[in-house]
Amino acid sequence: MADAKPMPMPQGATGVLVLASGDVVWGRGFGAEGQAVGEVCFHTAMTGYQEIMTDPSFAGQIINFTFPHIGNVGANPEDVEADDPHALGMIVREDVTAPSSFRATEHLDAWMKKHARIGLSGIDTRALTRKIRQEGAPNGVIAHSPSGTFDIPLLLQMARAWPGLEGMDLAITVSCETHFGWEGGVWRLGEGYESDGVGPKRPHVVAIDYGSKRNIFRNLVKAGAEVTVLPATATFEQAMSFNPDGFFLSNGPGDPAATGEYAVPVIRQMLESGKPVFGICLGHQMLGLAVGAKTSKMHQGHRGANHPVKRLSDGAVEITSMNHGFAVESETLPANARETHVSLFDGSNCGFELVDRPAFSVQYHPEASPGPQDSFYLFEKFVDMMAG
Repeated sequence: MADAKPMPMPQGATGVLVLASGDVVWGRGFGAEGQAVGEVCFHTAMTGYQEIMTDPSFAGQIINFTFPHIGNVGANPEDVEADDPHALGMIVREDVTAPSSFRATEHLDAWMKKHARIGLSGIDTRALTRKIRQEGAPNGVIAHSPSGTFDIPLLLQMARAWPGLEGMDLAITVSCETHFGWEGGVWRLGEGYESDGVGPKRPHVVAIDYGSKRNIFRNLVKAGAEVTVLPATATFEQAMSFNPDGFFLSNGPGDPAATGEYAVPVIRQMLESGKPVFGICLGHQMLGLAVGAKTSKMHQGHRGANHPVKRLSDGAVEITSMNHGFAVESETLPANARETHVSLFDGSNCGFELVDRPAFSVQYHPEASPGPQDSFYLFEKFVDMMAG
């Protein structure tokens, strides 16, 4: 195996990305000092970097942002999908500037430091994106040292020793530890988060948290549901003890086949109950496994807020938010599963429904955060199924 490709360290470099291929990319570090190893992926969203960094689906990953101006609106406590970031670090083109938004409460650099996350600026992010598109998402190490001192052979060894996301169950590491009720609704400018979720009796959904984004629960509430959240390892009996009208399977990180070792048997019991089931992202993939389909690692994955998806029922195109590196193989879906959505980028499966049971799922994120809201109707469809 070849050593790291020779690339002289430029003057003033305080950060570096070392890929398992041996490529060494120099830049300027910001945020926390140290190093982190994971999968390097790219994200094409133009907004919502805080929501992306705190999305639990990004556990184990380093995000290369294709949009050049990341950090220019600062950070605030509202634009998060979890208490702490789950992405390991971020790679950006331009240096992070002072916040220019009236909503900012702190500089992105300070926010990254506070949450022990590493940033790397001054990178040709488009070139790195092309590399990932051509060669697939690589393992790599992101490092930041204000002194500019790096042990490149050691960082290369770390990148090559990391096993990768295939076969890795990360949902267990990001899921909640105990059940809780969710009441807050969606955010509105000048008003903050709505206090929906109380009042007259609503259809009750038990949501299984494999690494969920908070905006999913907010949208379920907005659509008219009462929400109780359970950990990824919850049993069917535990879920049924809350007397739900339906089950929701959340997004999350890692390999669906690995998480499915304990989750799929529970999902099959949910399907047998006859109650409505709705899955998103990892939940979609594991619903596929539960009905006998197969999942596989994608070459580069889909991560962005502008992905066109075709709805097969009427030919309509939804612009969607996506974040996944695994996919359901559509040709393996059983006879009782009907494909409902496909990606217009590569034709991959983006949704299916069962024809003999009230269950459906989508690969994308109808809750957005960040991204368009074309697909909110799916939450209303699910709540109507529970109510009806």
